[in-house]
Amino acid sequence: MYPRRICKTIHVGSVQVGGDAPVSVQSMTKTDTRDVHATIRQIKELEEYGCEIIRVAVPDSEAAAALSAIKHGIGIPLIADIHFDHRLALDALSAGVDGLRLNPGNIADADKVAEVVRAAKERQVPIRIGVNAGSLPPPAAPEQTLPQRMVAAAMHHIKLLEDLDFDLIKVSLKAFDVPTTIETYKDIAGKIPYPLHLGITESGTPRTGAIRSAAGIGTLLYLGIGDTIRVSLTTAPHEEVCAGFDILKSLGLRRRGPVLVSCPTCGRCEVDVIAIAQQVEQLLQKSPKHLRIAVMGCVVNGPGEAKDADIGVACGKGKAALFKKGEQIAVIAENEILPRLMQEIDEM
Repeated sequence: MYPRRICKTIHVGSVQVGGDAPVSVQSMTKTDTRDVHATIRQIKELEEYGCEIIRVAVPDSEAAAALSAIKHGIGIPLIADIHFDHRLALDALSAGVDGLRLNPGNIADADKVAEVVRAAKERQVPIRIGVNAGSLPPPAAPEQTLPQRMVAAAMHHIKLLEDLDFDLIKVSLKAFDVPTTIETYKDIAGKIPYPLHLGITESGTPRTGAIRSAAGIGTLLYLGIGDTIRVSLTTAPHEEVCAGFDILKSLGLRRRGPVLVSCPTCGRCEVDVIAIAQQVEQLLQKSPKHLRIAVMGCVVNGPGEAKDADIGVACGKGKAALFKKGEQIAVIAENEILPRLMQEIDEM
């Protein structure tokens, strides 16, 4: 791991971002923001999975009017996602949101931006300048590459805010293409002192989107770049949160939730390891316990991995050796593996 990039610290509600704060995991609701009850219900579910900051779309004044009730019904910071109409940002600030996301590609008028910035400064609410490759302003020069255009758009908007003596800034520069995203973040990381929010935009369905996001976000985090992340997936938002924490855990950056070690299985397996591992993963999705759990299928690597785990099983023909903190504590029948494993996890 490279040393983490040093940047300014800001606060999004109660969550510290940047500086020496842990990399935080965000998501965005998939509900109609105007439906207050459905939106609160989804956010409360995301809180159970560990989501630390939530963003909601604010497409019109009715959605903006719902923000106050949503804010009072949830326990994590609320960010309003604003496009096209700066007045929605003003309404969101009046409703008490903890942060704004503005897109330089569709709110570029300096006077309108200044109006929003003055209101945010008065309330000490941070603004994320969210650049997307799919909604960029016209290029300043035809020879500019896509990463250069994205960085230029961000830098122009940053200057607008800085000229108004506003520095509660967070920046994101998202693209679908992983190399483009990495190049863009690497470029801007040395140009500004502000926290960076990472993501691969429109990354896709759960399987391909998680892989693409892990490749892009994981690479940047390994390089020491990034202060908050969102894994954007075409699925239920709690899957985004789980994927985000999995990326952070794989790099040793966060310790929330269990780490599951399971073998890919092969012709030596004589127990349905795939089913057991999938059920363990499903049952532990919301668990905040930081445990290493091993579900292994044969004698090649099974005993070693199970011993190294906090709790683990090494399966054989119709049975499994159960290990806890490096010691074998039982041999259990195949139909007892899942319930006994979960019992031991619950008791730890």
